[in-house]
Amino acid sequence: MKCDICGVNEATVHLTEVINDKVTKLHLCEKCAKVKSEEMQSHFGLGDLLSGLMDFGPAVSTGQLSGDVKTKCPECGLTYYDFQKTGKLGCGKCYETFSGELGELLRKINGSDKHVGKMPFKGEGALKDQQDLQRLKNELNTLVANEEFEKAALLRDRISELQKKLEKPE
Repeated sequence: MKCDICGVNEATVHLTEVINDKVTKLHLCEKCAKVKSEEMQSHFGLGDLLSGLMDFGPAVSTGQLSGDVKTKCPECGLTYYDFQKTGKLGCGKCYETFSGELGELLRKINGSDKHVGKMPFKGEGALKDQQDLQRLKNELNTLVANEEFEKAALLRDRISELQKKLEKPE
């Protein structure tokens, strides 16, 4: 399939654009897709998205901001107002400096201000087994320390089975 824009190169990027409830499908070559991407970013950047989620946007002047928003990062000097305009933090210390404001923003975006990460579906079972194994080993140490050797022997066998299961490739 040829690129919808240049009509010369093979289309490798497929976009679906929705503007005013009108759906348009575009099939683009890499070169045209890059141009289209830059065009889209100039019309709608990350800063605009973030400012839409915040109580005030980059159109607010510095004089209108409250004192806590004027706080500067001690490491890089970035202000929260600067973050609002660009959508980018300057350094790792910014997360601590603006934690109050960022917490609310993260809750609006993610539904939580804590990042818990993601796990591939296949890996979930193995992770749970690894956690169970560690828990059982801790239990075994406690049983041995308390000289409950019969219970410890049963637990040792369960640990052995779980270790074999984890070693077996899927």
